[in-house]
Amino acid sequence: MARETMSALEAVVLGCVQGLTEFLPISSTAHLRVVPSLLGWADPGAAFSAVIQLGSVLAVLAYFARDLVAISGGCFRALAAKDYIHQDVRLVSAILLGTLPVCLAGLALKSTLEQTNGPLRSLIVIGCASIFMGIVLWVAEQVGRRSRAVADMGAGDGLLIGLGQAMALIPGCSRSGSTLTAALFLNMKRDDAARFSFLLGIPAILLSGLLELKHLAGGGIAQEALSSLLLGLSTSFVVSYLAIGWLLTFLKSHSTVVFTGYRLIFGLTVIGLTLSGHIH
Repeated sequence: MARETMSALEAVVLGCVQGLTEFLPISSTAHLRVVPSLLGWADPGAAFSAVIQLGSVLAVLAYFARDLVAISGGCFRALAAKDYIHQDVRLVSAILLGTLPVCLAGLALKSTLEQTNGPLRSLIVIGCASIFMGIVLWVAEQVGRRSRAVADMGAGDGLLIGLGQAMALIPGCSRSGSTLTAALFLNMKRDDAARFSFLLGIPAILLSGLLELKHLAGGGIAQEALSSLLLGLSTSFVVSYLAIGWLLTFLKSHSTVVFTGYRLIFGLTVIGLTLSGHIH
């Protein structure tokens, strides 16, 4: 459940954390778990985290509004003309097929993911996952040829990247990080890989957030908890929108090595602070 005692400051800070880390390949779920612990706050829980992610979805929809309209229109026209290999048809197919793995895995692990003190929200697991995926991202950066664009994608590419997205159910793996990594292994250009990662995340994050919102509404939401959710969501929207634009520009001329370095430092720090008892 959303915490009824969450202050406005907590909601804004967590909204900023969500917005900054949802699209950077460093794991928003991990930071939403670690930052409160560092500040001495209670874990906001998976439900609050999922709901404020809706702010990130709204940011993607706003940022790519023209693209989404063009892709949807092109897909419908191509299907009407029975042009099943049109690039818009292939892109929509890739997004839909790529969404299946995380939906199936999410349903299978739902009860485990919702446990505030469950094994998947362990700080040691988060630290190890951050380090592991940082190394895998570095490997993808080294071996990827960066010769393909979003227009070259097919349904098979979407499924493979979608399998990477399913890994992000483990806090610390990062949804954007795992999908970006998978896309780099498939020889996509960095900014195109990030672009597809953003588009692929729309259905999964939207469904997750709406399901949690429905669940919270069904159980009744206290006024303070509702205010916290709305404040966190709106903050997440603004910061997410800015983060999307920055990352797309950054990846046009820079490698992902800075994120690999950050993930290694973050993971080692989390493990060290946990083992020393400074965070729990």
